[in-house]
Amino acid sequence: MRALVTANDDGLPPALTRICGLAVSELVVTGAGVTLMHRPGTPDAQQRLARATDAVAVGLEDLQLTVGEGPGLSAVTAGAPVLVPDLAVAGARWPAFTPGALALGVAAVFAFPLQLGVIGLGSLDCHRAATGSLSPPQAVDGLVLAELAFESVLDEIAGRPPEDLGWISDIHAEVHQASGMVSNQLGISMREALLRIRAHAYAHDLPLATVARQIVDRQLLLGAQE
Repeated sequence: MRALVTANDDGLPPALTRICGLAVSELVVTGAGVTLMHRPGTPDAQQRLARATDAVAVGLEDLQLTVGEGPGLSAVTAGAPVLVPDLAVAGARWPAFTPGALALGVAAVFAFPLQLGVIGLGSLDCHRAATGSLSPPQAVDGLVLAELAFESVLDEIAGRPPEDLGWISDIHAEVHQASGMVSNQLGISMREALLRIRAHAYAHDLPLATVARQIVDRQLLLGAQE
């Protein structure tokens, strides 16, 4: 797997894209995504989707960002894999996340933290459309792929200024832009602005990205009471 990920060929997609593809084939899952997290579990936490294999994987990451819970966040916070072979049975673990995930057609979720020691960068999140556990070799492969994803992220940021995030194909770019707009309009912090956007999305059962796009397009103006 390392050879497949690190092959030096300009015709190949980026390493994180290859890692997500390998997760689908080696773990026999329906889709996968890599999400980067900064200061998870703190008021200043930030979350960015770096790569995803399919629309459902994108939807799951958007859902986790909207409700503030889910397998990826749990894996990063605990520093250990989160393996849920039947999401419906374990739904009480994430009461806000689970209904939305089931509605997306997800039956099982498996998340592996991108972590080395105390350094955590995010998670490799995988999902299946059918229930079922990972086999022991598949679970080991998930850990290996998460380690390779960790290394790939470090390779990407090496030598770059902290503000250079152009290498991240972040679907939440509009969320960050919308947070800035709401922060400026209401005179509140970026964190408070994001919380208000998330609350509006959750209350109206809308994807966070949809609400952010409405704000950026000036179709939606959040009031001070929201």
